[in-house]
Amino acid sequence: MSVEIALVEMLGSVPHWLAVLIIGAIPVSELRGAIPVAMGIYGMGPFEAFFFSVIGNLLPVIPLLLFLEPVSDYLRRYSIFDNFFTWLFSRTRRNNTETFEKYGLLALTIFVAIPLPATGAWSGCAAAFVFGVKFKHALPAIVAGVMIAGIVVTAVTVTGIGLADLVLGV
Repeated sequence: MSVEIALVEMLGSVPHWLAVLIIGAIPVSELRGAIPVAMGIYGMGPFEAFFFSVIGNLLPVIPLLLFLEPVSDYLRRYSIFDNFFTWLFSRTRRNNTETFEKYGLLALTIFVAIPLPATGAWSGCAAAFVFGVKFKHALPAIVAGVMIAGIVVTAVTVTGIGLADLVLGV
């Protein structure tokens, strides 16, 4: 069973719009899972699915951008977390510094906009933190990336549902 289906079952007693908002806010699914669920399971139209999914995906962005650093600093007091963050930051910087330096905030926007696993608003907030991007610069880049991803996923979902209807003769 997919994560999205498990979430739909768990959220069976809440209004559909709220379930889509919650699915959009969760790091595993984000709007990449919320939009297909909204349209395919809850029968929402593309604009409604886009709206609730994007809002849900953006809900954790401000708290993440504001609190990742203080939480990291607090956890670094313990050697296991300090070792983990040192490894994570050095690995991330080693693998991505050249791209980030070359493209700057555009790289962050594109990273968030690509609708693939391990990309999205949550990962974008982590990348902004690792690369020391200030809140006032990271927020618009991540919002733009989420909007682009929402458009892409909505278009693919509309096309996919249309193809499924044609194939199934619905």
